[in-house]
Order: sequence, then C-alpha cells, then structure tokens
Amino acid sequence: MSSMTKVAIVTGAGSNIGQRTSIALLNEGYSVALAGRRVEALETTVKEAGAAGERALVVPTDVTDHASIRALFAKTKETFGRLDLLFNNAGLGAPSIPLEDLTYEQWKTVVDTNLTGSFLCTQEAFKIMKSQDPRGGRIINNGSVSAHVPRVNSAPYTSTKHALTGLTKATSLDGRKYDIACGQIDIGNASIGGAQRSSSGSPQASGGVAVEPRMDTDDIARTVVYMASLPLEANVQFITVMATKMPYIGRG
Repeated sequence: MSSMTKVAIVTGAGSNIGQRTSIALLNEGYSVALAGRRVEALETTVKEAGAAGERALVVPTDVTDHASIRALFAKTKETFGRLDLLFNNAGLGAPSIPLEDLTYEQWKTVVDTNLTGSFLCTQEAFKIMKSQDPRGGRIINNGSVSAHVPRVNSAPYTSTKHALTGLTKATSLDGRKYDIACGQIDIGNASIGGAQRSSSGSPQASGGVAVEPRMDTDDIARTVVYMASLPLEANVQFITVMATKMPYIGRG
C-alpha cells in the first residue's frame, strides 16, 4: 500500500463474497464504499470489520437502477475524493427450472443485475478514474466458473457470466488509454451463501445429484486483494479460484 489511502467500491457488499472482500480490503487499509440493497446487511459488514470499519461508507444501492448507481459513485467521490478499485460483485441467478419454463421477467432480472448493472458501474468508474490525479484505477469483475461451463437449468446466469467475460475484455482494452486495468475472477463453490446448496447436493449433467467440495470465502477475498495489490502496469486478466476437488476439470 502507498502512503495515500486507496478507495474501493464493492457491490453486493452486504453478504458472502462481497462482505468478506470488503472486510479484507478494509484490513488492507482501503477506504471502501459498501453498495447493496439492504442497509442492515451493509451495516453488519461494517461491524464485522471492527476498527477498520471506520473507513467504510454505507451506500444503499440497487444496481438495476441507473440513478442509484450514479448516486453511489457521486457519493464515493464526494466522500473520498477518488476511486482506485471497483469490484463488480453483485449478482443473482434465476430459479433452477427448465429453460422453457423461465419467464421473461426472470431472465430480465438476471441480465439487468449481472450484466447491465456491471456495465453501468464500469461506465461510472471510467468517468472518475480517467479524470483523477493520479489517473487510472482497476476494475475486477466477478465472473464465476459459469463463465466457462454451465450448470443444469442455469441459462440466464450462465449467459450473463459468459457475457461478462466479453465486458471484461472490452473494458481492459478501452481502459488502456486511461491507465485503467480490468480483470476477472471466476469463482467456484464457496462455503456460504448461494453455493451453500452444494452441501445437500447439486444437479449434475448426468441427471443425478452430487455433493461438491467447497472453499472458504476468505480464500476468494484474499485473491481479490492480491489482484488489487498489483501496480497498474500489471494485471491479472483472468483467474479461476475453486475448491481443489470440485468437479470442474473433467466435467462433461
């Protein structure tokens, strides 16, 4: 860390990966704007951070609402004066039902959150990062291993995560002239939150159900912190973090 306090925005900061990553960044000396829909959950993140929570800013945010996103970035700049890191983490999936039974609303909710929300946050980050002094910053997208291989009955989620890989590449390319680096972390089964279903078994391509190994969410947070720690002249473009024995390699 430099002598100047770095500033981060984490979306979906009220639980799971977002919460643990926010705490890890705070413990590394960052000032962190915590974005999420539930104020109580964001305040819990602040409490969990202990003394480091003094550098946290709670900003209730809905990433499907453009005005809410603009307010998040405006509040962050007003409070901290700059932005060094955006972690596009907020995301959700649709019910695990046959593709042909999904409603338009279920599809659109996932696309609006996972893809459009990430794009709009990236756009606002660019506006700040390219104009500040020192110029530049870093954007990290939460891609998921679903950016590579789908699960059964996961069309909306898998589609958005594949698309997020395209957004990561485009952002990385378009950000070069502004000293903005962009990378993607693709995450496997984690020990808390949505992937908790793995403890009772996950549907397999063969038609069966199997319990899959999981990793600790703090291992994910440490990986994000490492990506963020690099100088802007270096970038982790893509990284996959998963439980060693998760059935990803060899799946099919």
